[in-house]
Amino acid sequence: MTGTETGTGTELAERIAERRAGVGDPRAVVGELRRSLVLVPVDRGGLWSASFGGVRWVCGFTDEEALARFAAARGEAGRSWEFAEVRGARLLDEVVPALGVPAGVAVNVADGDGAMFFPPVSGIVPDGAVVGGEGGS
Repeated sequence: MTGTETGTGTELAERIAERRAGVGDPRAVVGELRRSLVLVPVDRGGLWSASFGGVRWVCGFTDEEALARFAAARGEAGRSWEFAEVRGARLLDEVVPALGVPAGVAVNVADGDGAMFFPPVSGIVPDGAVVGGEGGS
């Protein structure tokens, strides 16, 4: 398989940068997340998430450097961070719906100019997890 088929954090970061610059196809960045492996910190046996704006955000990172910036922003740079490598499609299709609350995926949240949020809307998460959708909140 090539990187295009499997998706890499670098490719995802590039698609995010394009969208933040106002170019590129929004569907391409969602597709790249779905193909990519992202690093998700593990905390107390579960995947790291945070609530903001009425949504539970699973926090993922494109590489260890992005995760390190997150740790530093939290004042926890010296801490050892356990993480799981999770395919973006699994986060969107399995993890988000299993949370049972409005949920999405936040990528590279410590990077003000490189963060991207994938909210619980149609075209990103399954219909049953869409906010206001059937089965959603």
